[in-house]
Amino acid sequence: MQTSEPGKFPKSAVAGFNQIKSTEGTNGFFKGLTPLWARQVPYTVVKFVAFEKIVNMFYSNIFTKPKSEYTKSTQLMITFMSGYIAGVFCAIVSHPADTMVSILNKRSSSESTGAQIKQIYSEIGFNGLWKGLGTRIFMIGTLTCLQWVIYDSFKVYCGLATTGGAVAPVKK
Repeated sequence: MQTSEPGKFPKSAVAGFNQIKSTEGTNGFFKGLTPLWARQVPYTVVKFVAFEKIVNMFYSNIFTKPKSEYTKSTQLMITFMSGYIAGVFCAIVSHPADTMVSILNKRSSSESTGAQIKQIYSEIGFNGLWKGLGTRIFMIGTLTCLQWVIYDSFKVYCGLATTGGAVAPVKK
């Protein structure tokens, strides 16, 4: 319903369900699942791993005092910057699969998902997989950043430490 051209797909979920079932069969409900996983799994892994690594890099190389010596505002600023940078990596890693999912979901075909993916790739090529990356970086960078900032802000509100940042060694 979101990606179809006006007038080419029903406007209600029930009518849409019935149309997919009658034209594509049960497999029509799952045709985008493999490329969706190909997008979402790397995206999620990168979201957490990159964020933690980037926070640790900030506290190791730029903000070198023990984390506890920085104000909560400074810690949340580090969360903001780390979240945005992690979001850039998320966007890059997941963009080709997201492009495939978007195109795949606009099509109705009885071909297998693999065959459709090959067809799409033959039409758009390698460069076509990356079309719109700048916009996606802006969107996913902002979204990922806000997710981490909201999460850490709630943790601070509850009296907990912000996420990430290795504990600095105690100087003797």
